Amino acid sequence: MAMKFSLFAHIERYDDSVSHKQLLDELTEFTLMAEAGGMETIWIGEHHAMEYTVAPNPFINLAYLAAKTTKIRLGTGNVIAPFWHPIRLAGEAALCDLTSNGRLDLGIARGAYMFEYERLMPGLDAMEAGLRMRELVPAVQQLLIGNYTHDGEYWKFPETTAVPTAIQKPIPIWIAARDPHTHDFAVATGCNVQVTPLANGDEEVANLMEKFNTACAAHPEVPRPKLMLLMHTYVAKTEAELMKGSAALQKFFLYFGKWFKAEAPIKDGFIEPITQAEIDAQPNLAPEVMRKNCLVGTPAEVIARLKSYEEMGYTQFSIWLDSAMSYEQKRDSLKLFIDEVMPAFA
Repeated sequence: MAMKFSLFAHIERYDDSVSHKQLLDELTEFTLMAEAGGMETIWIGEHHAMEYTVAPNPFINLAYLAAKTTKIRLGTGNVIAPFWHPIRLAGEAALCDLTSNGRLDLGIARGAYMFEYERLMPGLDAMEAGLRMRELVPAVQQLLIGNYTHDGEYWKFPETTAVPTAIQKPIPIWIAARDPHTHDFAVATGCNVQVTPLANGDEEVANLMEKFNTACAAHPEVPRPKLMLLMHTYVAKTEAELMKGSAALQKFFLYFGKWFKAEAPIKDGFIEPITQAEIDAQPNLAPEVMRKNCLVGTPAEVIARLKSYEEMGYTQFSIWLDSAMSYEQKRDSLKLFIDEVMPAFA
């Protein structure tokens, strides 16, 4: 089966020079381009109080886009498990599936930013977030079936059924995985898997596939799930354009690291700007490294690398559009990907 393609995108701001409304309109345009171009899914995640990734509730974003589209699937990429009660998540997912006429993919993750944990659930750490996800997912699966009673460590409730009834039975659930334990949990519970190498290149792409294969081998009783690879992607025709895109990806990952550490001052939702000293201190994020480690290249170069991912066993490739690039760069790269890369996988 040929690899499918999808788009992973959010409103992103590094300063207040562009309005949220303009960026929402651009996100809508990119979604319509993806649908017209035959992409499988638009993925939108959950983040709070961060201009860097504006997505306080992916279901609202997806319901908005559902009303403007007819075919493209609508994925949460991802809801942050510890911030959700199982009954609430199952009900909202079912309603989103209903309003989109059966197009929802439910992506779930433990979360990444201590900044959010500190504000929404003080005292929460990554270990507990992972444990909460392991309790949440099976509960949501059962609530969508109906008449389910839960007596867990984090949640307890009497017999309950998710309302409304979803169109899809079941709604596909995807788990964001990095470590072997999460891969194993996802496969064991019959979920699909999402992975990203971040800015670590094709060696990490292969490592993630190895973890997935190990999990599948440990559970021969479970049909092999789908596996999505999420990577920053930029397609252009000239080396000058490609290096300009790579410089933007350097900026994106420098800010990613700054938000992840949660040490710098934050004002009005913006984190303190990157300094030259911070740039110099991280040569592993230099533009020439981004050119190699992210999926940056001419259409022919991108096709060749995607073919290698397809041969490894990845069933879906998702373009991570958040990138600190301009609207024009994102638009032109997406158009080239649709027009000149995707036909090689038809």
